[in-house]
Amino acid sequence: MVYFTVEIIRTKELEKVSRRLQSNPAVAILGPRQCGKTTLANQLTRQNKYSEVHLFDCEDPRHLARLENPLLTLEPLKGLIILDEIQRRPEIFPVLRVIMDKDPTKRFLLLGSASRDLISQTSESLAGRISFVELGGFILQEIEPLQYHNLWIRGGFPRSFLAKNQQTAGQWRIDFIRTFLEKDIPNLGIQIPAITLHRFWTMLSHYHGQIFNASEIGKSLNLTDKTVKRYLDILTGTFLIRQLHPWFYNTKKRLIKSPKIYFRDSGLFHSFLSVETEQQLVLNPRLGASWEGFALEMFVRQFDLNAEEIYFWGVHTGAQLDLLFSRKGKMWGVELKYQDAPKITPSMKSALDELSLSHLWVIYPGKESFPLDKKITAIGIHSLPKNNELISKLM
Repeated sequence: MVYFTVEIIRTKELEKVSRRLQSNPAVAILGPRQCGKTTLANQLTRQNKYSEVHLFDCEDPRHLARLENPLLTLEPLKGLIILDEIQRRPEIFPVLRVIMDKDPTKRFLLLGSASRDLISQTSESLAGRISFVELGGFILQEIEPLQYHNLWIRGGFPRSFLAKNQQTAGQWRIDFIRTFLEKDIPNLGIQIPAITLHRFWTMLSHYHGQIFNASEIGKSLNLTDKTVKRYLDILTGTFLIRQLHPWFYNTKKRLIKSPKIYFRDSGLFHSFLSVETEQQLVLNPRLGASWEGFALEMFVRQFDLNAEEIYFWGVHTGAQLDLLFSRKGKMWGVELKYQDAPKITPSMKSALDELSLSHLWVIYPGKESFPLDKKITAIGIHSLPKNNELISKLM
């Protein structure tokens, strides 16, 4: 089936990968299946910076046959060596270390659909030799402003976002979920029945944007808390769920200690809600949660915030802040509001005082940006990619 004929050049990501390859023997582009890693690698090779380019797809039986003896195959090659779906052959990493140490001029581009934690040999074998770049679906920077609603409804996966219509996009996402459960998870060596993980994933859609409750989910699915947390870590490690951990500090207040969870792709979230169009979403009670999760992902990706450096803040008395992070030695806050005209709330005031924030931004679904207070600014999501105040303070 032909889904699309348009190719979006991801300039920011290309520059990032090129820059990392200049100073590291290996760069790993990690992200969910079908997010555009191979396309990005092809765009990189078309820049003609390398005398030779060699591609090995670890899902292609012909390429796997050549990699049966990876040292003999890879050592003589020059230029850029690309290994796609590297999570299928983690035993190659120690061999790559030997090759890199013998010839520091070689460059390896590794493409993987699982995190460093799930590909444990990576950090152990290539420590000090590899740089990691995380890639997700398209973000606001990469699309035309008029495509904003399509990005929110369909999500950022290229085959969904660029599909010829909503029905085709929706069918692709359903197929993606099925393939992920029935093929990708077993290929990672994880033995979980597809139907069980699908039920768990569906259950998570009810917690999108909320505090994760392992015991509650475990009781519903007849699973232990430990098993539930393991399933969550798997979906997190395959870049499909974002766990936002709480911020801890010395205080007498009772802090929330469980993470918040978000679907990283709004389109997949909508598939679990059986939503294909904006009209259907507007009538869905999860409308606000959907937009807030979408806005969170756009902000995090826009400013290259790593999963390890972002938090939420909450106390049991009710005050919360959606996003908290440190940049340039200062603490910053972000609140997400699905409102036409956001206003200052008691929670925002509490966050500013309690956390000593340098500034707090309120992201809302508009186009204008305006101050709400000396340290609080409302930012329309449409102006997020080019907002001079944000860029100057955070980049």
